[in-house]
Amino acid sequence: MPKAFIGHSAASAPVWPQAGWWQGFGSPELSTLIAQAQAGNRDLAIAAASTLEARSEVTIQRSALFPLIDAQADADRAGAGSAAASSNTPAGSTLDSFGLNLGATYELDVWGLARDNLRSAREALESSRFAQQAVALTVTATVADTYFDILALREQIAIANEDIAAINGILNVVKVKVAAGTASNLDLAQEQAQIESAQAAVPALEEQELEARAALAVLLGRPPEDFRVEARSLDGIQVPAVAAGTPSQLLLRRPDVAAAEANLAAAHANVQAARAAFLPQFSLSGSAGFGSAAINALVHGPSFLWEAGAQLVQTIFAGGKLIGQRNLAFATQQQLVASYQSVVLNAYEDVETALGQVTNYASEERLLRREVSEAGEAFRISQLQYNEGAADLLNVLQAQQTLFGARDELAQVRLFRMQAVVHLYEALGGGWTEPPRDRTQFIATAESRKP
Repeated sequence: MPKAFIGHSAASAPVWPQAGWWQGFGSPELSTLIAQAQAGNRDLAIAAASTLEARSEVTIQRSALFPLIDAQADADRAGAGSAAASSNTPAGSTLDSFGLNLGATYELDVWGLARDNLRSAREALESSRFAQQAVALTVTATVADTYFDILALREQIAIANEDIAAINGILNVVKVKVAAGTASNLDLAQEQAQIESAQAAVPALEEQELEARAALAVLLGRPPEDFRVEARSLDGIQVPAVAAGTPSQLLLRRPDVAAAEANLAAAHANVQAARAAFLPQFSLSGSAGFGSAAINALVHGPSFLWEAGAQLVQTIFAGGKLIGQRNLAFATQQQLVASYQSVVLNAYEDVETALGQVTNYASEERLLRREVSEAGEAFRISQLQYNEGAADLLNVLQAQQTLFGARDELAQVRLFRMQAVVHLYEALGGGWTEPPRDRTQFIATAESRKP
């Protein structure tokens, strides 16, 4: 286990996310959308149903620790014709019999088979609960990512429209110069081609924005029709800071790691159950009741019947079934050991990647802002020089492409930075912490407390 993360965090940033980490972006609309997703997302509904399914399996496995008690009541009437008559059943007569019986069967869990199965079911339930938390974290992060994507696309559309307006301004100047004979038709054709190129980029951006809005609506569990996002750009979004703690603490703050650990613990229990299946099984049975030919004498003392017994069953030959079950449980255990290790390593990778993205995108955004400022000044100067005849149109076109290309790239990098922060919050567990009572290492003591 690494001692510390190598990625850099802001010195004043709080360590570990808070449960409502998305509020740090300062967007009430985003907070509202996430609340709607938490209530209406279909993936979360599926995860909740899976948890109920796992809870039902715990109830089923727990039942093996208790005796099975059943009651039976019966009434019979028999008769015989002349050909079938006997001394006990005269011809034309009928015989009635009534019974009331209570039986119990109890499997002695001498080798812990039932308790191992119960432990496996309980760990599967814990894994399902942790998986539900992981889905909730993923849904929340995806809502934030998609929301920021919509705002960035709208910003890019606005930049493209400003680019078109600027090109139109230059185009008007070119037309005047062509009419006056101070510019050639080549300049006019170049500028017209420039505006066609800028206009052609807008529909693609609008389609991407439409698809992002539709995806966000589905995340909220609602149809895309009439779904609206009010914000128009990323300008009002704050960039919160968060710092990673130690790698060892990360394992208690990732629900996917906890789910993988619980799955592994369930596999351990399945291995123990497969071993216990080789040993003899003991059971006790008993029954008591009443039997009578007359219902009015059914519950009287002379009609009382009882029976008790014990049974030992040892499998001698099953064609390799028990060996196959044991080997299957062991192979599954080994698979989940590797799976757990993979989940842990991926968790460390997520944090390191997110830390690097936050730092590098912040630096890139800072440099791009300076580029946009300088490119804007260059474009302004090139326009003045062209209007006065001191520069040709090519200089204006180059300055214009540099400016609007830098602005478009800045909008994308701002989006990447926002999404990197979301990724960091998600990689750090989103404020989730595994409750001490649910940790796998406390199973031994928890088993003694649970019925």
